[in-house]
Amino acid sequence: MSMFKYYATRTKGPPPGPAMAVHTNFLRTGKIIRYAEDWVQEERRYLSDKEVAERTGRRLEHAGRKTHQRLNRFHQNIRFPEIIFHKTLATAPHLGYVHVTASKTDFADHKDVTWGFYIANFTASINVDTGEDTNDEKFFHRVKPGYARMYFAVAMKDGEGDGARSRRQVINRDVGENGVLFRTADPKAALRNVLMLGARNAELRKIVAAIV
Repeated sequence: MSMFKYYATRTKGPPPGPAMAVHTNFLRTGKIIRYAEDWVQEERRYLSDKEVAERTGRRLEHAGRKTHQRLNRFHQNIRFPEIIFHKTLATAPHLGYVHVTASKTDFADHKDVTWGFYIANFTASINVDTGEDTNDEKFFHRVKPGYARMYFAVAMKDGEGDGARSRRQVINRDVGENGVLFRTADPKAALRNVLMLGARNAELRKIVAAIV
């Protein structure tokens, strides 16, 4: 259940003119034009949590697709798959995050590590000590709503167990800072970090470092 109430904003009509304008227009044309502001304001239509979550999801996925396009325009030898999906917060459906892409990278002590890149429309601490994956809202700590974005990448691995549980991706806490490869509010830093993760050799990494 959301902690907030949401309502649809009323479309504004043209601003009303001076008081005499209505009468002058009537004498000239025989018509009285009434603007929206002349009528009693209609009652606000409150939005359900589901409606808010749907609107948030569309905006998040649009941002994800635009970011993916920007990543793939950088260099012909650095390409990422488009894997767009989102999740909104149950207690605040105007907030959420979108998965943009995923790939694999070799690190000094770990080879062929799978990771996912996300964008959130809020800032928060990433609580690496709880939650098996990013779908668990306990993954975020001290969420701060507002006009902000957070970019982050998380190392993943196959879950343990049988059946569906083993096929589910969970956080790989052996890599990075307990599974978090980077977290930033700077879009340029995020772009550079993702491109570095996607660069397959030292030469490509030099190009990224020199340009971004």
